[in-house]
Amino acid sequence: MNIFRLAGDMTHLASVLVLLLKIHTIKSCAGISLKTQELYAIVFATRYLDIFTDFISLYNTFMKLIFLGSSFSIVWYIREHKIVRRSYDKDQDTFRHVFLLLPCVFLALIINEKFTVKEVLWTFSLYLEAVAILPQLVLLQRTRNIDNLTGQYVLLLGAYRALYILNWIYRYFTEPHYVYWIPWISGLVQTLLYADFFYYYFHSWKNNKKLQLPA
Repeated sequence: MNIFRLAGDMTHLASVLVLLLKIHTIKSCAGISLKTQELYAIVFATRYLDIFTDFISLYNTFMKLIFLGSSFSIVWYIREHKIVRRSYDKDQDTFRHVFLLLPCVFLALIINEKFTVKEVLWTFSLYLEAVAILPQLVLLQRTRNIDNLTGQYVLLLGAYRALYILNWIYRYFTEPHYVYWIPWISGLVQTLLYADFFYYYFHSWKNNKKLQLPA
């Protein structure tokens, strides 16, 4: 554990809390992509299978349970909650996420550290997390009306991954033989996908204008 890893975890946790705050208190999921939330639920379900077999620390187990529980609860809210689901913009959230799932499955089967069920699923979760934000970004471009909580949620998600890159750099220079190309490349791709959003977010903040993404 180092300061970058801890900051990344706390930023990731903050992004989930911001989204749950929006959904639970405002009773609205406007501007939130169900497709992205379903992909994140799959990411955590396939990544954290070791919660039943490997104990690392109480902190590690707690964070895994938080992300598993929150991801599936968010999907439930958007799909089933009688008030929240009314604000879901199904007509705009049309990204066909099967075109993200299938390539990630294929990649995980051919490019992995070890060809075991747990290792392939973990690798798949890395590839899928790298692109899971795409339906959300496409939805924001289509609607162009981004409220503060939705903007903060996406910003925090991007910041979490950027902090993890700093964590990897720190560990590379402080730990012997610390080389993990699959999470590094996946994390870099994920961070680059946020670059356009970061630019327009800080541009709107600097000019005190409402955040809008170009169509």
